[in-house]
Amino acid sequence: MSKNNLAYDLTKYEDVAPEKAPKIRVRRKRNEAAGSAPKLIVAISAAGLLLGAVVYGKVENAAVHAEIADQTKYVNMLNSENVRMKSEIEEKTALKSVELYAEQILGMQKLDKSQIEYVSLSNGSVVDIPEDEDNIFIKIKSAFTDFMEYIRG
Repeated sequence: MSKNNLAYDLTKYEDVAPEKAPKIRVRRKRNEAAGSAPKLIVAISAAGLLLGAVVYGKVENAAVHAEIADQTKYVNMLNSENVRMKSEIEEKTALKSVELYAEQILGMQKLDKSQIEYVSLSNGSVVDIPEDEDNIFIKIKSAFTDFMEYIRG
């Protein structure tokens, strides 16, 4: 194109039939959400179920922790009761308590030297016990019993 001040030759374009204006078609985009209402309902239901499951799990977890706390309190109470009962038993079985019970309730008294009697053996401090004579049947029975004990281990 040159830079001059000449007018354009429009005759070139006169023979040509005028072009028809293109038809503009408006295509409407399908609304994907409108066709997926069942999908949306299923998705919302699934999300609701998941939320419900999580909440239910939290509730059950809290209930279990509460039960554990109650049982822990119960165990601690039983432990303290055990300690109390052990100290009570020790108090009742102490030597001083037994002596007081023997003196006051049973009417016993401590041993005097005058109450002690000494026993002496005439033939020393060794006692001889004669062996019993067993008959043949008792010896067979004891041998059989010894053999069975040996086999059993």
